[in-house]
Amino acid sequence: MSPVARYRRLLTIAGPRYVLVAFLGRLPLAMGQMGTLLLVAGATGSYGRGGAAAGGLAVAGAVGAPVAGALADRVGQRPVVLVQSLLGGTGLLVLVALTRGGAPFGAVLVAAVLAGLTMPQVGPLARVRWRPMTRAEGRHQPRLLETAFSYEGAADEASFVLGPALVGVVAVLVDPGAAVGLAGLLLLGFGSAFALHPTAALAHAHRPAAARGGRILSGAFAVLLGAQLLMGVVFGSVQAGTTALTTAAGQAGLAGVVHATLGVGSVLAGLAIAAVPERVGVPTRVLVAACGLAVLSAPLLVVGSVAGLFVVVLVLGLVVAPYMISVFVLGERAVHAARVGTAMTLLASVTGVGYAVGSGTAGLLADLHGHTGAFVVTVGAGVGAALLATAGRPLLRALPPGRGADGGQAPAGSTLSTSPG
Repeated sequence: MSPVARYRRLLTIAGPRYVLVAFLGRLPLAMGQMGTLLLVAGATGSYGRGGAAAGGLAVAGAVGAPVAGALADRVGQRPVVLVQSLLGGTGLLVLVALTRGGAPFGAVLVAAVLAGLTMPQVGPLARVRWRPMTRAEGRHQPRLLETAFSYEGAADEASFVLGPALVGVVAVLVDPGAAVGLAGLLLLGFGSAFALHPTAALAHAHRPAAARGGRILSGAFAVLLGAQLLMGVVFGSVQAGTTALTTAAGQAGLAGVVHATLGVGSVLAGLAIAAVPERVGVPTRVLVAACGLAVLSAPLLVVGSVAGLFVVVLVLGLVVAPYMISVFVLGERAVHAARVGTAMTLLASVTGVGYAVGSGTAGLLADLHGHTGAFVVTVGAGVGAALLATAGRPLLRALPPGRGADGGQAPAGSTLSTSPG
């Protein structure tokens, strides 16, 4: 089955409505941080307070996501995501109301934290649903599942391009409060629709009998967590370095556009990874993509113009989605089937932690050494990813290549296996 045929088959299995709901349901997460920054900074006249509110929302989201993922593994996605969507959407609307009403900053900060704590991670939870959705596909299931993860990786990247862009457009045409309010309404509507979609019940219906069985942390999963942490550092440091360079060039308004270019290249590569032959095992893909991060980030140390930065960031994006998609595929295999929701949300959360570390560290170095200092963090994270992928490859190769029909780990010799490569 060709990559195009696999994508068509996935669309047939899930239905266009599910694809639309799952994509729009993840936009609020991509809109929340920037929207909160602009909203609070504009209302208080302080970028420090705006950054604190946005950071509080992001950190709270990183803390709350794995807890919600574990709960969804236990009781099902439908009640968990529905409550999160209602509380998170309402929280964003309350944040707008408090900010516009001139409430004390402490109250605004608490509202931001509570909104972040309750926002659902739609992308990671959508990945969990694909295995039961493709259950009837027999020998085609492993390849279809990898293709579904490729799509989900591209969809995540697209949301983090479209989300901030949508915030910017609404903020210019109306005001930042309208942008955050729109995120809240999208979460109330499409987050709830994602929760109530029949695939949520399907995922829970096919969970293994030992719903609480299996541990999360293992050597292989620790490698994957480290991989996503470093990916987050790349994201945060690229944004800091891009902001420093464009500001120094007198074109600060282009910072968001340049950073979005990283996502454009990533989306294209994410969709194309479905064409990689089966014989190229997923651990090998992680290693190749990690080495790509190290090599393709190096030109950031010598780039000196906004035009050159556009090109370097676009090319760097071509290895981002393949790296993350491969990590998430292995993350799904590294844990018991009953803990996949927890694993997916943990991987997403640690990416956010890495983003905060990368942004903060690169920002400090940018103050001292300009954009080159910030990009040293990017290159360091790329090199670290390559070293981690090399050192951790034996652990990743030892993971079972797929699961049996009952959702448990398939033996290494299973006929549904892909190359362990």
